[in-house]
Amino acid sequence: MFRSSNTGLYHRVWCRAYPGSHVLAKIALFFFGIALWDKGLTFYAYYLLPLAWILSGGLGHVRQILKDPFVLGMLALCLVLALGILWSDHPKLGFRVWRRYVAFLIFIPYLGLLTKERLPWAIGGALIGYFGVLMMGLYQWLVFGNQGIPVLRMPYLHFSSMLGVGVILAVYLGGKIRELRSILWLFAALLLFVQVNQHARGILIATLVSSLFLVILLYKKQIKRLLLVVASLIMSVSVFAYSSPSFHQRLIEAKQDIGSTEQGNYSSSVGYRFAMWDVGIHGISERPFFGHGTGMATRYFENTVDTYKGGIYRNLLQFHPTTYHYHNDWIEIGMHLGLLGLFSYFFFLFSWFKTFITHGEGTLGAALICFVFFCGLTDYLVFFRQTMYLLVVITALSIYIGSQRFGFVHSRPESR
Repeated sequence: MFRSSNTGLYHRVWCRAYPGSHVLAKIALFFFGIALWDKGLTFYAYYLLPLAWILSGGLGHVRQILKDPFVLGMLALCLVLALGILWSDHPKLGFRVWRRYVAFLIFIPYLGLLTKERLPWAIGGALIGYFGVLMMGLYQWLVFGNQGIPVLRMPYLHFSSMLGVGVILAVYLGGKIRELRSILWLFAALLLFVQVNQHARGILIATLVSSLFLVILLYKKQIKRLLLVVASLIMSVSVFAYSSPSFHQRLIEAKQDIGSTEQGNYSSSVGYRFAMWDVGIHGISERPFFGHGTGMATRYFENTVDTYKGGIYRNLLQFHPTTYHYHNDWIEIGMHLGLLGLFSYFFFLFSWFKTFITHGEGTLGAALICFVFFCGLTDYLVFFRQTMYLLVVITALSIYIGSQRFGFVHSRPESR
């Protein structure tokens, strides 16, 4: 992201006119890292960031940020989702779905506020928020035997995805920072151990696949170390899985669910997903190019389940009365917008990865996008609000730090 000297001059003049904006920017970055984990606090943090960005002269370099591939991908996806509301039978539902994806745009003010002087505040807030939630999750699991964090209304799926992102980031940093390698890998092992003891099977698989992919990328030129790390990863996962009652329970449940599904009983976690994917693919085939309209995915399932294939899935509404999504990013977006939506979502992920490459962090970007992709095969990314914001924060911090290291960004002069 290049910034001209004119932009720097504009920033200096603006900060002199609004001297308190620099302090507000620090507070906004710090607060967002903590507040993203709580729905109530997120409401205030989400609007504080754009305010601080505008008061810090953000509008003066908005053209530069709009050139970022990730931003272009987000804007394109949000535009297509907005257009899909036009042919939706329930515009209010369409607006609700659109609003979930628009939340990604918080990336713009967050990245726009980052400077060398503000970076410690952003990192500090993110670390305090993450470790605070991690401690709460450990306390709930070890003391009460709970999955997830009830006080934050964070289900086990959301908590597991947060752990998975932490594993990937710790492994990546361990491969880059020699002095902290042992500590970071031990931390990654701790996160993975906790994740194995959560009930989220699909997200755990996404973490393992992405971590293995990351290790290969990090050590592809060091065959001996690569084999050692891969062997250590496999051994650690095997020990964690063998010693985890939760893992054994979910494995038994998965076998039972598959057996029930083969007998025509879909009233289980696995069966419910199979049924939704079946209905969803059928819905996409009915309107393959533009879908049923933004917001119509879940309504289509509720209206179709009683009659599709002679009603073999009709009992699912008793098993799961409320349908929130299709437990698959691709089917979900395809139901809303057909091939137009699928192409837009692919462009969004590709642009996200391209941003990491542009700013010298392609390895981390590849692992995170791999994680998002595999999570999206069994779950719905934007429904994981906290994880989505966490990914936005990591992306902004990574590309800013990477850009500084490789000389892609010329920092805005700091206000004094």
